[in-house]
Amino acid sequence: MDDRPNDIKRIRPHIASAKVHDGMSTDEQFQNATLRPILKLQNPLLVEVFRNYISKRKNVFYDLSIEKRLAYIENAIHKDMKFRNSLKGMIIGQFTVEEYLTYIKNSSALNKRIMNLVKERLVSQVQLFEKPAALEKVS
Repeated sequence: MDDRPNDIKRIRPHIASAKVHDGMSTDEQFQNATLRPILKLQNPLLVEVFRNYISKRKNVFYDLSIEKRLAYIENAIHKDMKFRNSLKGMIIGQFTVEEYLTYIKNSSALNKRIMNLVKERLVSQVQLFEKPAALEKVS
């Protein structure tokens, strides 16, 4: 039997702080009920994808101050369209058909929410993006 919607929802982590109630906008409800659990589920992949992004750009990230690293993350997510679209695909690919139908009704605003959530997630884990030991020896 094909039970994709329930299978997808079953593997998502529960986030106790991501409340959903009637007083919220539809976008905020979608963010808390769908986007936050998907981003938490996809976190290890998002971290690895950003490590690869750093590597593909000659590891300049590792030579930056903490402030510039944070700006680098923001720039990558908001200005690099190929990277941005790749990130969106990793999130949208975890939607059920019903969630996708909700998403396409207001995709522009929801894309902003997705990118801001991804940015917050990577920025809050910036300590994970330290120069690998193999690169230390080369420098």
